[in-house]
Amino acid sequence: MKIEEIPLNQIIRPLKSQNDQEKVEALMKSIAEIGLQEPIDLLEVDGQYYGFSGCHRFEACQRLGKETIKARVRKAPRSVLKMHLA
Repeated sequence: MKIEEIPLNQIIRPLKSQNDQEKVEALMKSIAEIGLQEPIDLLEVDGQYYGFSGCHRFEACQRLGKETIKARVRKAPRSVLKMHLA
């Protein structure tokens, strides 16, 4: 799996999560100082990116005004996406 810079506005997060705001703020500080160290994982299905993990890192980058995020992208068929949504 290769690591890519993916535009945040192209990532669909179909499952809503309640993020720990203290963790998000700590990540924001870390990302601002040394950059994102651990990429998030994304599924690419039919040209669309779906994120199911890395929600704190995703929010931290959004709040910092970043346009892209480092991600490990795995291409998958729609059947795999349906399993994640079940």
